[in-house]
Amino acid sequence: MFWRAREMVHGPANDHTDAINRVLTGAINRAPTVCLHVVRPARVDVRALRTMGALERAGYAVVMIDVEEEQRPVEEDGHGFRVRHIILPRWHQTRRFEPFFFLKALQAFVQGLYGLLRCDADIYHACEVTALPACFIAAKIRRKPLIFEAYELPLHDVPLSEMGRMRRVFRGLLSLLLPRLIPACQAVIAVSPPIVAEIKRSYHIERVFLVRNILPYRTVAHSDRLREQLGLAPRTRVVLYQGYLQLDRGLDILVRAAPLLDPDIMIVLMGRSLDATQARLESIMRELDVAGRIRIIPPVPYDELLDWTASADIGLTPMSLEYTLTVKWCLPNKVFEYIMAGLPILSAPLPAVQELITRYDVGQTLSSALPSTVAHALNTMLADRARLARMQENALRAARELCWENEQEQLLKVYESVLRSP
Repeated sequence: MFWRAREMVHGPANDHTDAINRVLTGAINRAPTVCLHVVRPARVDVRALRTMGALERAGYAVVMIDVEEEQRPVEEDGHGFRVRHIILPRWHQTRRFEPFFFLKALQAFVQGLYGLLRCDADIYHACEVTALPACFIAAKIRRKPLIFEAYELPLHDVPLSEMGRMRRVFRGLLSLLLPRLIPACQAVIAVSPPIVAEIKRSYHIERVFLVRNILPYRTVAHSDRLREQLGLAPRTRVVLYQGYLQLDRGLDILVRAAPLLDPDIMIVLMGRSLDATQARLESIMRELDVAGRIRIIPPVPYDELLDWTASADIGLTPMSLEYTLTVKWCLPNKVFEYIMAGLPILSAPLPAVQELITRYDVGQTLSSALPSTVAHALNTMLADRARLARMQENALRAARELCWENEQEQLLKVYESVLRSP
């Protein structure tokens, strides 16, 4: 169902209505309206769903304008917030081809701007940099404040070497626009401390706030789902990577580490492949003859994800630090999913992840990206059962603090500060 994901992001209600009323002027005698925009289906954007749920519970009237490929009702009810769709057939597929990418991007911008101007909002909220130009123009025309939420470090998501000509042109245009657009925002939200610091430095602004991509708190029982699904022996130790299968994740290193693992260890890659990544990984698996040591399985529904996660013994965050600055400074969703499920983490030395691992003692970071280093770390972690149990307990304890119920307070403070501003 379209709004089933909302059950995973709703969380208990917090009454911020009094706080909103205190900061609103007498000119506004109704609930302030927030219009968010994302250039993808909102139903698959869990972060946007969490944001909308938190705002709706705090007393805001919430409208989302998103982009869908398939025909849907023009407007749908999200149990407290509304979603208005821009329908662009074959949007995802067309974006892969030149020069149709630019034409589709232009169409999404024009229709997004039209939808934003039709929404008489008190605050506009751009989810990701692709939504920022349309939201900026709408906010200027309406003379309303603008919040920009950077899911990544702007302009550093893909290396130039992997971009086609039209994508390079599009990136060049954004590089000229962003120094004007971002400082004009009343607030910027970013997902990790290093990205917060870099946006402040690059765009010479101070109004950048950290709101991490953390899921609502829930208890998760340990199970054998993965072992049963794959027909593994109960004593098999499962090391799990969950998330997109793509080039910047360093997954080829895991495949090359598989022959060096102790015999009772199985690596599981669970997620949807982007481009030809899975085919490349399977080619390396055949070359090394490690099909019995590493398995690739499809993604599971998001509302079932933690139950599958909790059936593993270690959660992996390999990543490739050299790929882009966005990857180097990221704080992936999966880190908080592993913690919520009580999984110790083995991660590449991503600064934001390393800080969490050290603070809560929930895993360790790799000293290098060599397959031998990965294999040695996994063999050592799984052999030390007392240390592994301590990290599992620490993760479950940390989950009570690292949950959306706490993190959303920062989001609401950002909104209250924007409403207080002249």
